[in-house]
Amino acid sequence: MYSIFETAITVRPDDIDMNNHVHYSRYLDYILMARYDQMKKDYKVSMEEFVAQGYSWVASEVTIQYKRPILLQESVTVRTQVKNFHGAQALVSFWIVKGERAKIAAQGEICYTMVSLKSGRPTRIPDDIVEKYQV
Repeated sequence: MYSIFETAITVRPDDIDMNNHVHYSRYLDYILMARYDQMKKDYKVSMEEFVAQGYSWVASEVTIQYKRPILLQESVTVRTQVKNFHGAQALVSFWIVKGERAKIAAQGEICYTMVSLKSGRPTRIPDDIVEKYQV
Protein backbone atom coordinates (compact mmCIF):
# COMPACT_ATOMS: atom_id res chain seq x y z
CA MET A 1 0.00 0.00 0.00
CA TYR A 2 1.26 3.46 -0.91
CA SER A 3 1.09 6.56 1.29
CA ILE A 4 -1.70 9.11 1.08
CA PHE A 5 -0.49 12.70 0.67
CA GLU A 6 -2.42 15.94 1.10
CA THR A 7 -2.35 19.40 -0.42
CA ALA A 8 -4.46 22.33 0.75
CA ILE A 9 -6.13 24.30 -2.03
CA THR A 10 -7.50 27.83 -1.82
CA VAL A 11 -10.82 28.22 -3.62
CA ARG A 12 -10.63 31.40 -5.68
CA PRO A 13 -13.50 33.60 -6.87
CA ASP A 14 -12.77 32.68 -10.50
CA ASP A 15 -13.31 28.98 -9.63
CA ILE A 16 -17.00 29.69 -9.01
CA ASP A 17 -19.56 29.07 -11.77
CA MET A 18 -23.02 30.51 -12.43
CA ASN A 19 -24.50 28.00 -9.94
CA ASN A 20 -22.44 29.65 -7.19
CA HIS A 21 -20.14 26.68 -6.56
CA VAL A 22 -16.79 25.47 -7.95
CA HIS A 23 -17.05 24.64 -11.67
CA TYR A 24 -16.60 20.95 -12.38
CA SER A 25 -13.53 21.58 -14.58
CA ARG A 26 -11.67 23.18 -11.64
CA TYR A 27 -11.61 19.84 -9.84
CA LEU A 28 -9.06 18.66 -12.42
CA ASP A 29 -7.03 21.83 -11.81
CA TYR A 30 -7.05 21.08 -8.09
CA ILE A 31 -5.80 17.52 -8.69
CA LEU A 32 -3.07 18.74 -11.03
CA MET A 33 -1.96 21.35 -8.48
CA ALA A 34 -1.86 18.71 -5.75
CA ARG A 35 0.12 16.18 -7.78
CA TYR A 36 2.65 18.82 -8.83
CA ASP A 37 3.04 19.89 -5.18
CA GLN A 38 3.24 16.32 -3.87
CA MET A 39 5.80 15.20 -6.46
CA LYS A 40 8.26 17.73 -5.06
CA LYS A 41 7.22 17.84 -1.39
CA ASP A 42 6.38 14.20 -0.64
CA TYR A 43 8.01 12.05 -3.31
CA LYS A 44 11.12 14.26 -3.56
CA VAL A 45 11.03 14.04 -7.38
CA SER A 46 9.83 17.30 -8.91
CA MET A 47 8.28 17.58 -12.35
CA GLU A 48 11.38 19.51 -13.38
CA GLU A 49 13.49 16.44 -12.52
CA PHE A 50 11.32 14.24 -14.74
CA VAL A 51 11.74 16.70 -17.61
CA ALA A 52 15.51 16.82 -17.03
CA GLN A 53 15.56 13.01 -17.32
CA GLY A 54 13.60 13.20 -20.58
CA TYR A 55 10.21 12.14 -19.20
CA SER A 56 6.81 13.64 -18.58
CA TRP A 57 3.42 12.45 -17.32
CA VAL A 58 0.17 12.76 -19.23
CA ALA A 59 -3.30 11.94 -17.95
CA SER A 60 -4.64 9.15 -20.14
CA GLU A 61 -7.88 8.40 -18.28
CA VAL A 62 -9.85 10.22 -15.58
CA THR A 63 -12.85 9.10 -13.55
CA ILE A 64 -14.51 11.59 -11.20
CA GLN A 65 -17.54 11.11 -8.99
CA TYR A 66 -18.92 14.45 -7.83
CA LYS A 67 -20.46 14.02 -4.37
CA ARG A 68 -21.23 17.55 -3.12
CA PRO A 69 -20.56 21.13 -4.20
CA ILE A 70 -17.61 23.22 -3.06
CA LEU A 71 -18.44 26.82 -2.23
CA LEU A 72 -16.24 29.91 -2.27
CA GLN A 73 -15.74 30.21 1.48
CA GLU A 74 -14.85 26.53 2.02
CA SER A 75 -11.40 25.09 2.56
CA VAL A 76 -10.39 22.15 0.34
CA THR A 77 -7.77 19.43 0.66
CA VAL A 78 -6.76 17.09 -2.15
CA ARG A 79 -5.62 13.66 -1.02
CA THR A 80 -3.89 11.34 -3.47
CA GLN A 81 -2.54 7.83 -3.29
CA VAL A 82 -0.71 5.77 -5.90
CA LYS A 83 -2.74 2.63 -6.41
CA ASN A 84 -0.37 0.73 -8.71
CA PHE A 85 2.17 0.83 -11.52
CA HIS A 86 1.87 -1.14 -14.74
CA GLY A 87 4.30 -0.68 -17.62
CA ALA A 88 4.15 3.00 -18.60
CA GLN A 89 1.18 3.77 -16.36
CA ALA A 90 0.58 4.83 -12.77
CA LEU A 91 -2.94 4.66 -11.38
CA VAL A 92 -3.61 7.33 -8.73
CA SER A 93 -6.68 7.53 -6.50
CA PHE A 94 -7.82 10.93 -5.27
CA TRP A 95 -10.28 12.49 -2.85
CA ILE A 96 -11.17 16.16 -2.73
CA VAL A 97 -12.43 16.88 0.77
CA LYS A 98 -13.89 20.05 2.17
CA GLY A 99 -14.19 21.69 5.53
CA GLU A 100 -13.16 20.68 9.02
CA ARG A 101 -15.36 17.58 8.85
CA ALA A 102 -13.50 16.44 5.70
CA LYS A 103 -16.62 15.59 3.71
CA ILE A 104 -15.79 14.13 0.31
CA ALA A 105 -16.73 16.57 -2.46
CA ALA A 106 -15.31 14.38 -5.24
CA GLN A 107 -13.33 11.19 -5.64
CA GLY A 108 -11.94 9.09 -8.42
CA GLU A 109 -8.88 7.84 -10.21
CA ILE A 110 -6.46 9.16 -12.79
CA CYS A 111 -4.30 6.98 -14.97
CA TYR A 112 -1.06 8.79 -15.76
CA THR A 113 1.14 7.58 -18.61
CA MET A 114 4.85 8.26 -18.65
CA VAL A 115 6.04 9.53 -22.00
CA SER A 116 9.47 10.07 -23.48
CA LEU A 117 9.98 13.73 -24.36
CA LYS A 118 12.28 12.65 -27.18
CA SER A 119 9.80 10.36 -28.95
CA GLY A 120 6.50 11.60 -27.50
CA ARG A 121 5.52 7.96 -26.97
CA PRO A 122 4.72 6.03 -23.79
CA THR A 123 7.73 4.54 -22.07
CA ARG A 124 8.00 1.98 -19.29
CA ILE A 125 8.40 3.64 -15.89
CA PRO A 126 12.01 3.04 -14.78
CA ASP A 127 12.48 0.98 -11.61
CA ASP A 128 14.28 3.82 -9.81
CA ILE A 129 11.24 6.07 -10.29
CA VAL A 130 8.83 3.37 -9.08
CA GLU A 131 11.09 2.96 -6.03
CA LYS A 132 10.89 6.69 -5.21
CA TYR A 133 7.09 6.49 -5.25
CA GLN A 134 7.06 3.63 -2.74
CA VAL A 135 6.82 5.79 0.36
